[in-house]
Amino acid sequence: MRRMTEGPIARHLVAYALPVILGNLFQLMYNAVDSVVIGRYAGEAAVAAVSAANPVMTIAVLGVSGLTIGASVLMSRFFGAEDNAALRRETATICLFGLLVSLGILAAGLPLAVPFLRLLRTPEEIMPSSARYLRVVLLGFPFTFQYNALSSAMRSVGDSKSPVWCLAASAVLNTALDILAVGVLHWGVMGAAAATVIAQAFSAGMCLILMRRIPVLRLHRRELRMDPALLKETLKLGSVTALQQVSLPLGKVIIQSVINAQGVAMIAAFNACARVDDFAIVPAQSISAALMTCMAQNLGAKKKERARKSFWVGLTIELCYGVCVCLAAYLLRRPIMLLFAPSPEAEMVALGVAYLGILAPFYMFPAFNNTLQGSFRALRKMPVTLASTVLQMGTRVILIALWVPRVGITGAAWATIVGWILMATLEGSYLHHVWKQM
Repeated sequence: MRRMTEGPIARHLVAYALPVILGNLFQLMYNAVDSVVIGRYAGEAAVAAVSAANPVMTIAVLGVSGLTIGASVLMSRFFGAEDNAALRRETATICLFGLLVSLGILAAGLPLAVPFLRLLRTPEEIMPSSARYLRVVLLGFPFTFQYNALSSAMRSVGDSKSPVWCLAASAVLNTALDILAVGVLHWGVMGAAAATVIAQAFSAGMCLILMRRIPVLRLHRRELRMDPALLKETLKLGSVTALQQVSLPLGKVIIQSVINAQGVAMIAAFNACARVDDFAIVPAQSISAALMTCMAQNLGAKKKERARKSFWVGLTIELCYGVCVCLAAYLLRRPIMLLFAPSPEAEMVALGVAYLGILAPFYMFPAFNNTLQGSFRALRKMPVTLASTVLQMGTRVILIALWVPRVGITGAAWATIVGWILMATLEGSYLHHVWKQM
């Protein structure tokens, strides 16, 4: 456990954020390795089948993530207030509600797999494989929800390391099972799906075991019930964050459809740059999660001045990180693109270098925006995070549709920058109102 209501704030934020950053980066690398294994042993059609089904699961998982973020804010406040009984009631509530929701999604997803995939314009030649993959992976969705709920509970009490161990262990297991099922047994996409489900079940079980080692989170049998009042508050906070989380992949699907019409070279360059964006922005999101937990604990403990100080410390850390990532992405933009290119002369290299040359100096904005989003969530001001995200993504989608066909990939970079600036403007203008709440 880590009680952030006492001691140096900066040390708390860094110690909390580092494991989360490592876990998220590990997840990104694991996803890349997973794709390589499937592509090498099952072929291009298998990769396409899995890729076609992934957007559906991404939207579902991000929706779950939004609900558990809302629960995490409440749990952090209860922990800061030393109300351990309420903390356990909220943990039981989100876990039991998550079980019902995930079973409902599973029941709906099995018969609707093909209609969902048709909405995403999945080619008919890979439709049977994609549908089978999606149906099997949906069987693991209840475990995915439980992992998110249990890891949120542990993070709310300052334990950001245990969820990372669970994630790392399940990722290694998934890769090993992929090699066995796809490479040795030649089960194709069904083998990849089965490996994913087993790894998800393992991560949820490991999380449950580790959580029971934390006294304040150890649930007794009589506490395994949903609290209606807490469920209402959780849904009030979590549903808004879930909408925010889901709006991002929906916008990216539309953006990808615009990019896909511009040719193979631009598709390759844009997707490579998207991976760079992930590695640049994920650490900022992890620092934001640390700030949210720290502020929520202090607000729960009625230490409003310390919560205000936490904001400024978190903002300083985020901006220092922003400067570093701006310089790294700009100075190394060509070597980075060469990692993804089949040859140094490939057209995608020049396109990617042009894109990163424009976008890299503006990575400060995601750092700033994530600081504000973390603080707004701690204050339970989720509507402003939803509004700013929809504004950012909506602007980006519209401008990419207008600019990319006319000016190429640089239009996508400028559209992203405009979206970030508008998001920062909206959130920054709301900041003075937040101080009144603190």
